[in-house]
Amino acid sequence: MSKLKTFLLLFLVSTIFCSDFYLDSELLGRIEKEYGIYAKKRFELLSELLVSLKDKSDLEKLEAVNDFFNEVRYASDEKVYGQKDYWATPWEFLGRDRGDCEDYVISKYFILKYLGVDYRKLYFTYVRSTKFSEPHMVLTYFATPKSEPLILDNNNRKIFPASQRTDLTPIYNFNGDVLNRIGDNGEKSHKKWDELKLNMQRKKI
Repeated sequence: MSKLKTFLLLFLVSTIFCSDFYLDSELLGRIEKEYGIYAKKRFELLSELLVSLKDKSDLEKLEAVNDFFNEVRYASDEKVYGQKDYWATPWEFLGRDRGDCEDYVISKYFILKYLGVDYRKLYFTYVRSTKFSEPHMVLTYFATPKSEPLILDNNNRKIFPASQRTDLTPIYNFNGDVLNRIGDNGEKSHKKWDELKLNMQRKKI
């Protein structure tokens, strides 16, 4: 196959795979206008990552997505948004290239779901960090309902089983899609999750 045909094929695959949720051209244009060319390049790197992970195992997807988003710089919600507690969409988080622990979890969760990882294996987990003596949020992955969870954390970049994270004391888990079902009757399920859902639907950047 000629180089030109190979390039066109790769471009076509990339366009098809990444066109429906994260990286359509209209959204990329908005991101570049709002945050500049380097933000656009971050999303282009994410696009390449999504294509490369399409047929990989869950564990390979977890490791790659965890590594990618842990490159974003940590910053408090007060510094980035002027609010005590704000849950950013993945576009806000990667566009601004800054965020706090919830923002890492949200982006990893939605990207892994997008890559086909079963949402029933993924949980937002509130913990208390004994190292930093403060509440914290991590993403947990349960291969089966009875499996020991793996911890995806922005403070500790490597993924470890929960038993090896003695610096974290679990408080409670929740799953966004389970909360969605709770909210099907029109009642509010979780204030921050409901706000995030609305912002996701609007593709807030």
